[in-house]
Amino acid sequence: MTASVNANPGVMTAKELTRRILAKEELLILDVRNESDFNDWKIEGERVEIVNIPYFDLLDGVDEALARLPEGKEVLVVCAKEGSSQFVAEQLAEAGRTGVSYLEGGMKSWSEHLEPVQIAELDGGGALYQFVRIGKGCLSYMVVSGGEAAVIDTPRMTGILESFAGEQGAVIKHTLDTHLHADHISGGKALAERTGAAYWLPPKDAEKVTFSYERLEEGREINVGSTTIAIEPVYSPGHTIGSTSLIIDGKYLLTGDILFVESIGRPDLAGQAEDWVDDLRSTLYSRYKGLSEDLIVLPAHFGKISELGEDGKVMARLADLFRHNPGLNIQDEESFRRTVTENLPPQPHAYQDIRQANMGKIHPTEEEQREMEIGPNRCAVHDK
Repeated sequence: MTASVNANPGVMTAKELTRRILAKEELLILDVRNESDFNDWKIEGERVEIVNIPYFDLLDGVDEALARLPEGKEVLVVCAKEGSSQFVAEQLAEAGRTGVSYLEGGMKSWSEHLEPVQIAELDGGGALYQFVRIGKGCLSYMVVSGGEAAVIDTPRMTGILESFAGEQGAVIKHTLDTHLHADHISGGKALAERTGAAYWLPPKDAEKVTFSYERLEEGREINVGSTTIAIEPVYSPGHTIGSTSLIIDGKYLLTGDILFVESIGRPDLAGQAEDWVDDLRSTLYSRYKGLSEDLIVLPAHFGKISELGEDGKVMARLADLFRHNPGLNIQDEESFRRTVTENLPPQPHAYQDIRQANMGKIHPTEEEQREMEIGPNRCAVHDK
């Protein structure tokens, strides 16, 4: 093949990649990470075709890649941090392959991108937004009303949320965690300290934390703005002993890591699986059954790309989940116990250290936090 002259690959940002995946555009990816990292965690999409060839297999030439990448398609090269993918993309371009680009910031950038999606306008003029962390499967929320905002299940990338609230003309007054997270570093406390907001955490999950907090528990309401959007806590243990769901505007049920669109939460991330099985079943099969079937479920995570709906929204009616979610249709108690305690997916990367950080017991650097969070969340029973 004749090499092209002065061929330079393009650069694709995580935001542009997210847009293309949500738009269900066709995309061919060459992932040059090692096979074990690739198998553990990769970029997925409805029309994503992906080829894995480790970087070290391409150092002496990209003939193997050229042979395995279908002609006539754009190619996005991906690695962990950017450098390796840039090198391979340049080699492909020099070999004459057109339409080649590499992912800016690599999988680290992909892991940290937050995509805001408006879920609904709320009564009284407010709005509810979902922030889709598509590379990690995490979901955060912001309620905006009357010049104030509340952030739920805040990620550690808090600057994006502060900027977004500012664009909406809102001051962040509250940050809330539905439970003590084990898959990602919570930014709730840090965001509260920077903005002067109140930080809310379920007290049963906070017995070992090293900082002060407001008690997120049933019977308390949190008002956001002059239009009074009530966030009503609903105690719903099972994923953790303190897990607390939130009903917003009487229409939206934020379920944390208890209930997802295609699965249910796992009870083992604090080492209490056998003790919490009954709590999990009671929450799902009794407590939630007592709520309105018309509530729109908004979880804190998604495990599969198929859970992304229109415009990337992750949501479903509670009635539909009771009909179709496999975790809500295990009638036999012993079968339920086996499902949520046996043959579970691997636990999230560094989940024990993440829990310690979220308690304020250890203080990892920003780079250490990035490394702790690398990989999928795996908070659901059915995440494989």
